[in-house]
Amino acid sequence: MGEDLQFDWRAALEILILAVGIYSATRFIRGTRGWPVVIGFALLLVVLALAATLLDLTVLRWLLANATVFIIFGAVVIFQPEIRRILGELGNLPFLSTAREQRENIEVVVSTSERLADVRIGALIAIEQSIQLFEAVESGIVVDCAATPEMLETIFFPNNAIHDGGVILKGDRIAYAACIFPLTQRSDLNKSLGTRHRAALGLSEETDAPVIIVSEETGAISYAYKGQLVRAVSIEELRAFLTSVIVRPTRGPGLLNWLRARTTQHFEHSTGTTVISRADVKRAPNGGGK
Repeated sequence: MGEDLQFDWRAALEILILAVGIYSATRFIRGTRGWPVVIGFALLLVVLALAATLLDLTVLRWLLANATVFIIFGAVVIFQPEIRRILGELGNLPFLSTAREQRENIEVVVSTSERLADVRIGALIAIEQSIQLFEAVESGIVVDCAATPEMLETIFFPNNAIHDGGVILKGDRIAYAACIFPLTQRSDLNKSLGTRHRAALGLSEETDAPVIIVSEETGAISYAYKGQLVRAVSIEELRAFLTSVIVRPTRGPGLLNWLRARTTQHFEHSTGTTVISRADVKRAPNGGGK
């Protein structure tokens, strides 16, 4: 009896792990350029399997049963961009970032907010934490580029094709632009509160992301977090808030840095490519341009 229960428990755990893995991979690939390839390849396998079974094609059945290695190799080649994207998002998880990298990401947002506030250009920036933000927004354009003040200023510059809506940041990357955030349904807000502020408050009510707003009319900087809106903050207050939310004490930094160094060395040795961090670019002369 006990052995049967133990077997059922392990089988249920395996089924759960496989189901979550397949669901996550399908959701991630859906909508990408590789999604039609997945559909076509799956249909081809089904047709070949039915033909081999119904017509008793021994050789074809043997090939299908022993082609697992070739299928995996082909999937790695076909879905190389998607695999790189998955690994890149795993590397941008908050608990994998060091305090220095988190502070660098904060300075990008603070510098961008200060520049846009000076010239009164409206902005709406959401910083993804543990909850994926793209599921909470209605639309958005994939950007997937390095997050820099210059790039964010370009996105929010008036008359730009994607300046309307919000931007979603993932780590040190700009993931999406022109996103429509959900508006808050609260009725106790000031009638003069603009759409950007209502959208920021709505997104903060549904997720754990801090959302920064720059008013186009007054140039005031505000932020929303966990359903609370704080308006007209200074640059120092914005920096202190983002630091308290994003920067977390890291455990075992020596082990983390050692793993990153080993991974970088292995990548450079195998590909012949030199990996340069954002800090190295900042220290290099003329690295960031004007």
